[in-house]
Amino acid sequence: MFHRMKKRRRALSYAAAVGFAAISVGVFASGLGGKIAQTGAEVFSSSTLSFSRATTTDPVLPEKPAVTHLATPVPLRAIYMTQCAVGTPSFRKDLVGLIDGTELNAVVIDIKDYTGRLAFTPADPSLKASVSDACGARDMEAFIKELHDKNIYVIGRITVFQDPYYTALHPDLAVKRLSNKELNWKDHKGLSFIDVSAKPYWDYIIKIAKASYETGFDELNFDYIRFPSDGNMKDTFYTWNPGMEKSEALERFYIYLSKALKPSGAVISVDLFGMVTTNYDDLNIGQVLERAMPYFDFIDPMVYPSHYPTGFNGYKKVNEHPYDIVHFSLTHAVERTVATSTSVTALAFERIGTSTPAIYRKPSYPASQIRPWLQSFDYPVTYTPEMVSAQIKANTDAGLDSYLFWDPANKYRSLRQVLQTE
Repeated sequence: MFHRMKKRRRALSYAAAVGFAAISVGVFASGLGGKIAQTGAEVFSSSTLSFSRATTTDPVLPEKPAVTHLATPVPLRAIYMTQCAVGTPSFRKDLVGLIDGTELNAVVIDIKDYTGRLAFTPADPSLKASVSDACGARDMEAFIKELHDKNIYVIGRITVFQDPYYTALHPDLAVKRLSNKELNWKDHKGLSFIDVSAKPYWDYIIKIAKASYETGFDELNFDYIRFPSDGNMKDTFYTWNPGMEKSEALERFYIYLSKALKPSGAVISVDLFGMVTTNYDDLNIGQVLERAMPYFDFIDPMVYPSHYPTGFNGYKKVNEHPYDIVHFSLTHAVERTVATSTSVTALAFERIGTSTPAIYRKPSYPASQIRPWLQSFDYPVTYTPEMVSAQIKANTDAGLDSYLFWDPANKYRSLRQVLQTE
């Protein structure tokens, strides 16, 4: 029944769109006719001479229609599509079919992935050199329209400070090695990072975001908004605002990003480590849950059970506790989101009184601002349909109804089984 209702809503949306298009064409034709009628001849005369001169009006060409954007669905149910998958017809057809045939209603597509390169060619000519020559969809705008015609909400994922492409071009903006400040620091995978406080790079990210929104992406999702990890952290050196706390440096970027993008009407979201939901420190990467809340429409904690450390909350084998870990994490996230005060200092919060430890006044945000990433990939064990289903139940039991599923292989083997049995 759900599937039939979903198809009916899509049919109504399509019918409305067709009706609007017909009206628009009529209005344009009428306007064009008016312009054509103005083309004719002007007559000039004097007492001794008269002549006529043909006049022309520059042809009125139809402007490129503005892209449309879908409203964020409630609840939102999304899967992720890599940069290479979006450019591969078989993957594209398969994943669109999965969304179209189930309760899923959204897709997260890589705009800028871990390579630092872009998946499509933006209209902005200054970004064309950043386009990937390995993966991506050269017909991105047409593909987004196809998704919109199916009433599928489209989120564009932008990796931010992990960027080996841009650090190679602009080493002055990169995190450096303390042992040799002429060299860019790299993590265990050989990937380098932009220094979070390198403000010239902020404008580059905003340029990508604006170009993506103008291409038709409904929402802009920012990942790797953090300081680096997974490498020799003792050998990192930051040349931009080295004395600033990492959490403050990130919040200053949040402020800049939000002010630049909110006037466009774009919905913006941020991916944070799963443990930000339960930790109050910055995990040594600058991420603190409350410090992101004022600036994003949605916060997407990555509560993948496999990514929690051994012993988390007393669990020696975290992969045996997918429900417990997701429920524990999201319950705490909701509590912190709706709270009206916090012990977390932030540029946006005002201190209450002078008591110690300090308490700060914060707005109560809706619980729905929390929208988790869940796990449907095999690491380090096979993730079964039961494990996937347990995460969905944990999300529901925490009082939430939206979620996004991650599988870098784009297979979603277990998620398919769960959705097809519901």
